[in-house]
Amino acid sequence: MKDTPHLAVEANKKSIQYAMEGNKEGWLALYTDDAVVSDPVGKSPMDPAGNGHQGKAAIERFWDTVIGKANIEIRADKRWTSGDYHCCVAQVARNDLGDGNFTECDMLAVYEVNEEGLIVRMGAHWDFDNMMEQLAKVSAG
Repeated sequence: MKDTPHLAVEANKKSIQYAMEGNKEGWLALYTDDAVVSDPVGKSPMDPAGNGHQGKAAIERFWDTVIGKANIEIRADKRWTSGDYHCCVAQVARNDLGDGNFTECDMLAVYEVNEEGLIVRMGAHWDFDNMMEQLAKVSAG
């Protein structure tokens, strides 16, 4: 059994921490310059081609339009590691919209890191349509 922390698990923990703190610089520093973030995986209005946000500039725009605007709490319920550089995380993201309104999203996030522990690829699997339904209910009052 290894005594050292798993690199992908540590990257996930830091990513969650920095997202909840609103620490853009710390969060961006977790990624390689050519990393890919798919959140959610597949086509969505945030990623019409479904290829993910590729490279630091695109990942920074993703932060600015999604994470940076959120008042988010992320809870990781379970993590599975695979090899030295991969982990899958069952987590729940709750976004406080104010006035007692919130959205909640169950997701599986898959992290791949390099030998330095920097994120090469992150794919978050969650139901975009369900999120839109939640937002519509909040908007309808």
